[in-house]
Amino acid sequence: MVETGHFALVLAFALSLVQMLVPLVGARAGNQRLMAVGGPVAVTGFALTALSFTALATAYAGSDFSVASVWENSHSLQPLIYKITGTWGNHEGSMLLWVLILTFFGALVAVFGNNLPATLKANVLAVQGMIGAAFFLFILATSNPFIRLNPAPIEGRDLNPILQDLGLAVHPPLLYLGYVGFSICFSFSVAALIEGRIDASWARWVRPWTLVAWMFLTGGIAMGSYWAYYELGWGGFWFWDPVENASFMPWLAGTALLHSAIVMEKRSALKIWTLLLAILTFSLSLLGTFLVRSGVLTSVHAFATDPARGVFILCILTLFIGGSLTLFALRASRLTAGGLFHPISREGALVLNNLFLTTATATVLVGTLYPLALEAITGGKISVGAPFFDLTFGPLMLPLLAIVPFGPLLAWKRGDVLAASQRLMAAFALALAAMLVTGLFIDGASVFAALGVGLAVWLVAGALTDLAVKSGVGSVAPTVMLRRFAGLPRSVFGTTLAHLGLGLTLLGIVGTLSFGTEKILTMRPGETVELSGHTLRFEGLYPQKGPNFTEDRGRFLLISEGNADGEITSAKRFYPVRQTVTTESGIRTLGLSQLYLSLGDAGNDGSVVVRLWWKPLVTLIWGGGLVMMAGAAMSLADRRLRVGAPSRRRKPAAAAVSASPT
Repeated sequence: MVETGHFALVLAFALSLVQMLVPLVGARAGNQRLMAVGGPVAVTGFALTALSFTALATAYAGSDFSVASVWENSHSLQPLIYKITGTWGNHEGSMLLWVLILTFFGALVAVFGNNLPATLKANVLAVQGMIGAAFFLFILATSNPFIRLNPAPIEGRDLNPILQDLGLAVHPPLLYLGYVGFSICFSFSVAALIEGRIDASWARWVRPWTLVAWMFLTGGIAMGSYWAYYELGWGGFWFWDPVENASFMPWLAGTALLHSAIVMEKRSALKIWTLLLAILTFSLSLLGTFLVRSGVLTSVHAFATDPARGVFILCILTLFIGGSLTLFALRASRLTAGGLFHPISREGALVLNNLFLTTATATVLVGTLYPLALEAITGGKISVGAPFFDLTFGPLMLPLLAIVPFGPLLAWKRGDVLAASQRLMAAFALALAAMLVTGLFIDGASVFAALGVGLAVWLVAGALTDLAVKSGVGSVAPTVMLRRFAGLPRSVFGTTLAHLGLGLTLLGIVGTLSFGTEKILTMRPGETVELSGHTLRFEGLYPQKGPNFTEDRGRFLLISEGNADGEITSAKRFYPVRQTVTTESGIRTLGLSQLYLSLGDAGNDGSVVVRLWWKPLVTLIWGGGLVMMAGAAMSLADRRLRVGAPSRRRKPAAAAVSASPT
């Protein structure tokens, strides 16, 4: 099976070369047969890559330690789920997952892109084949997951204990679906530049792919944040780690691309800018891949430290980013600029949105790369952390979030700010009331808390206002209002959910940072501690044995009015193969908030250092991400975003009457 997987990988590389060259030549020559080759080749390439990935997963599941990758990242005593997820819990396997998703998106274009112009489809598949060929070559040359060991070791070296968690089953696949999903937008952009023609229909074809990639990247970032939150035992949800930033930058640029594509689709404007954004978004995804794989960063997220791999990926980075931007520079002047619109309009609001988002992306990019550039030039080391990003990224986000509710309420081409403001008066009143309540009754010393809560309520109420206005709440009869509400396009609900989710996430961040409390103390069995009105009693440490680890598990009783109201457990785990100690946090969710505790060092007398947090509204941080994903899914369900979806025909009443028997 292993040799079959290796051979399938080689064949997939060969087919990617065919996919890269034949449709491109056919498009240049106008040969329909050559252009038609791209579709079947893309589907076959995906099937071969899936076979290769299945072979590697089978080797992991069966603990085949004759495979070097399995030996380095698995152990016979690991639970089966972690053996399977360990397939991509390492550099080689994760790159195979990367190309699997890449070929999957190419196959989707081949299968569902029959309504695309033949030359555009051929060029898109050719560019997708170029990307695939580069990464297949990278895997086969520097990161082959099927290298054999002879003689085969008896036992493996175990998977990194931090990765032995269900988060590994969800976070990397979601993140890669987002990262790699933007490759389709990139391929559409380069294909349009090759062809030298772009119009509003191009934006209509690209926008669903952008939505899919953005939806999965949102889920990947949210899941990664939650995974780090509960697995590392540090109690935080974001660290501004360079590799965290590497996934956040494509998300910011992808959000800008999504809004820019709307303007291009509706008004045939911002054509050149949308093309450039599509190129830059995937370029940032490639940059993230380079940062994680090159070894230039030391991070809990970083996979590889082999300089040869870093140089190879740098060459790929230069080829695709440099090549696409060069092509853009050569062809952009030949493209028509697109339609005009008044600055005060929905188009103008979306352009302003793009301005803030791209500037924020540049800020994160500078903060991430500056320490690396400085070290490369001078040899000096500095760290850029939360203070820098708080002072640069934060001020850019405040005005952007403040104007978000206005966008959907402005008309296309020429809008009326005064009318939109009047419709938002109720939302503004709610936001002002939330600020006053926060400042007067909850935290009078923190301006950030009052402003943050008010801004979050403003976003939530503003999103709901858009639905209320479009449904005619307060201006038509309830029956008419319900009929209008049910008849709204799903994309309207999608926009509302996306903005609503953004407000919920902001509320969770503000609640956790402003109203949370923390306590560190040493506890002995039987002792109690109170934190923000919650009482915990330490019951003691209890040794336990897992399949490939031992642990000391601390039990804490949550006491309410003198009675036990549940249990929270936290543990210190020791993995003997890796000689690694991990902290398993204990979490009790109470409504939208959480009690969070982690164990420190234990004393000889049975005492243990305990770190406790009360985190108000913390679940909204990730709940908001799920709501944003739901918004993207709702927008994808809109018929107008189904590329080539035929419109429903209604029989004219007269025809129906004439056709009826007399």
